[in-house]
Amino acid sequence: MSRKDADLKELTDAVAGVLPAACELTKVEPEGPQVVIYLKNIQAFYDDENLITKLASRVRKKVLVRVDSSVLSEPEAALKTIKSLVPEDAGIEEVRFNPAFNEVIIEALKPGLVIGKGGSTLKQIILRTGWSPCVLRSPTTPSEVVRAIRGAMLKNAPDRKKFLTALGKKMVLAEKGPCDWVKITALGGFKEVGRSCLLLQTPKSNVLIDCGINPDTNNKQGAYPYLNAMNLPLDQIDAVILSHAHLDHSGFIPYLYKFGYEGPLYCTPPTRDLIVLLQQDCINVMTAEGTGAIYGERDIKKQLNHVITRNYGDVTDVTPDIRFTFHNAGHILGSSSIHLHVGEGLHNLVYSGDIKYGRTNLFDPADTRYPRVETLLLESTYGGREDIQPRLDQSEQKLVDAIRETVARRGTVLIPVFAVGRAQEIMLVLEKYLKNDGVPVYLDGMSREASAIHTVYPEYLRRNVQRRILQNNSPFDHEMFHNVESKERQSIVEDDEPAVILAPSGMLSGGPAVSFLKMMAGDEKNALIFVGYQSVSSLGRKIQNGECGVPVMNENGRVDSLKINLSVHTVDGFSGHSDRSQLMAYARNIRPKPAKIITMHGDENKPEELARALNRMLHIQTRAIMNLDSTRLV
Repeated sequence: MSRKDADLKELTDAVAGVLPAACELTKVEPEGPQVVIYLKNIQAFYDDENLITKLASRVRKKVLVRVDSSVLSEPEAALKTIKSLVPEDAGIEEVRFNPAFNEVIIEALKPGLVIGKGGSTLKQIILRTGWSPCVLRSPTTPSEVVRAIRGAMLKNAPDRKKFLTALGKKMVLAEKGPCDWVKITALGGFKEVGRSCLLLQTPKSNVLIDCGINPDTNNKQGAYPYLNAMNLPLDQIDAVILSHAHLDHSGFIPYLYKFGYEGPLYCTPPTRDLIVLLQQDCINVMTAEGTGAIYGERDIKKQLNHVITRNYGDVTDVTPDIRFTFHNAGHILGSSSIHLHVGEGLHNLVYSGDIKYGRTNLFDPADTRYPRVETLLLESTYGGREDIQPRLDQSEQKLVDAIRETVARRGTVLIPVFAVGRAQEIMLVLEKYLKNDGVPVYLDGMSREASAIHTVYPEYLRRNVQRRILQNNSPFDHEMFHNVESKERQSIVEDDEPAVILAPSGMLSGGPAVSFLKMMAGDEKNALIFVGYQSVSSLGRKIQNGECGVPVMNENGRVDSLKINLSVHTVDGFSGHSDRSQLMAYARNIRPKPAKIITMHGDENKPEELARALNRMLHIQTRAIMNLDSTRLV
């Protein structure tokens, strides 16, 4: 018997040793980072409610239980059973069967009614049909991205099954050995904002954490991570773990799949949906600007087939000597700090990602509790000495005052926003303060689509927003918000009626916001309000710094000087990043206290300034490393 067969037989024997014979075990199959067991008698399994815990303890992996294909109900009969079990109030919109995984996918506006109290309805569905129910929430407004992703996942299910099974077997068969060193290499996003990428290595593992682009530079040398510095072919990367969807963290991942990477991409479920939205827009923007896209839709689809989603708190083996857990980062929908446990307790690393350790309208503050932490990699976007932001209520009032002043002089307000995160935060503020003012708010670009995705994952939002979505009263669907098509932009600007426009990109690096700016900049009754971070090289930073004429690309691909006559405001406090005091508080409250902090993700001198301040406060080793630096942690 080969080693491969022996290891798989050992896994099957371990499962069989726990299961009662009455369950009629037919197959044990590794599937990515989890183990799936197939049974003919699912009732016998449910007779012992402790079996799933015993199995997970025995195989030391997450265990899924499915009914063997030979005893599944025919889809037509199963559909009738499901409709008889689920109350009509659940708002089922679609039921689809996925034979590759023996699952039935139920999309509904009220998933809780499909699940039933304590999962009772789900249990009845699997007992009476054999199909394992996968319940998905429908967005409160139609979402092309969500529909396309769910359709693609079902269509490509056989290929995903092959990929996950091959990955699972690879992980089971992986040679385990001593782990006596841990090394990180900075490939992007260190002493800069943009193209975040970190290589984590052990004797057995090569794992990339984030792999982004810098969308705010025309310098191709500074736009992409230093992947050539890995000295590794892409097929030797074991996994990519993604903290969140913003392009400066995710924008280069399809390139990996285009040029040979075939491994998994781990992220939260909302992050999976949002990266498809943002990466497709990235292709469109690059194509429109004439620079040419660095990858195509085919590469995004390949990436999607390799995504493995994990929720906050799920402990996941990613290689024989690395396991990770996502924790809430408070930055955007589904954003994560990543806790990495290396070796058998050899070293514990927390990669903060982009964090917000303060109050926002959308999310709870970033988590600070971990099982163990020896090294913390901490973002420093606002880590400079002067980077103190006002309280949220002060920022809200300042924003509302600036809008009302502009409306009073019959002007139009342009607010450049990041379509994911800042757009929704500002929408909540406008809905709270201006819903009775009669001022229309126009959403251009991806903002409406991103808002729809937020309604699919209310459990990732603050309790009050979550409750409104569950009660079919989503703030993102208020009648004050209107979608904009590109052909309508001119008429909105020329209309005598005041209006507010939310449009990406947040740094005026392209997209609808720049189109609106060109039309609005010459009229002094209009206003431009910045509510998010403006990188050093961005057009937004130039205008923010008071430049009266700024370079913009015209329709012929040539650069013109755009005269800025409209009023310019900066309203701090809405950023999804922590300010200096919040970063200090976050580091102070991390438990357990780390032995070392490495600062990253900050322009100019901010990483060094934050590192020095943390050293004085915590009396531990702190460093601000540069791109291409390699650091041995153990």
